[in-house]
Amino acid sequence: MKKKIVVQDTEISINKNQKDDFISLTDIARYKDKNRSDYILQNWMRTKATIEFLGLWEKINNEDFNSIEFDGIRNEAGTNSFVLTPKRWISSTNAIGIQSKAGRYGGTYAHKDIAFEFASWISAEFKLFLIKEFQRLKEDEIEKLQLGWDIKRTIVKMNYHIHTDAIRKNLIPANISQNRKSFIYASEADLLNVALFGTTAKEWLEENSDKIGNMRDYATVEQLVVLANLESLNAEFIKQEQSAYERVERLNAIAIEQLELLLTYSKRKVLKTKETL
Repeated sequence: MKKKIVVQDTEISINKNQKDDFISLTDIARYKDKNRSDYILQNWMRTKATIEFLGLWEKINNEDFNSIEFDGIRNEAGTNSFVLTPKRWISSTNAIGIQSKAGRYGGTYAHKDIAFEFASWISAEFKLFLIKEFQRLKEDEIEKLQLGWDIKRTIVKMNYHIHTDAIRKNLIPANISQNRKSFIYASEADLLNVALFGTTAKEWLEENSDKIGNMRDYATVEQLVVLANLESLNAEFIKQEQSAYERVERLNAIAIEQLELLLTYSKRKVLKTKETL
């Protein structure tokens, strides 16, 4: 997934690679010179300080880093004849911190740690603005993720009213005490908990006494989507006068099926994203 930020009138592309962000070194170099970005990047990579930094980063983050080839490159660094391109660095050392692709939508990208180091070499001022814009982008992403989770949580709460209305009309006899009503509602909520989470609210609290809230507050987005569906289905099953035993069995089977579908879909999206990187 590619995103863009603007830093001092320069558009910078950012790619998401699994859990890490890779920032375009080509775009950063264009801030210095729009027509000689490759030359600027190679000048940075030929310095001994850069080689030392790149090698240290790989040793920390890359189990398959070729240290022997790295030592050879480090020994060459600083000489007049030494030239290092991103592609040579990647192919020689099996580096993962830098990625280079040809073509119209290609370019050289690097892990944010490396990109910030390159930006510092370009301009301390530019690096500062780059970091600030990158942080703003990440804050926006977090807010959107939180909003998405809150929306799904709201859907569940809305469905809860449908669910409790069905309970009130079909399971609660007239003139029953308020305490007994609460017990019935709690029992039906636990029926859904068992169907989806495999445990009751009380059991979860006993096993997670250090946590604040309930199990639904710690549910994944996929679980919340399925929970919303189960509440609506349970309301219908109640109207059909199905027993609690029948309902929990059917709801559990539905929960398993829907979660498997959602997780498979999420996995495909991740794989598709990887293929486009």
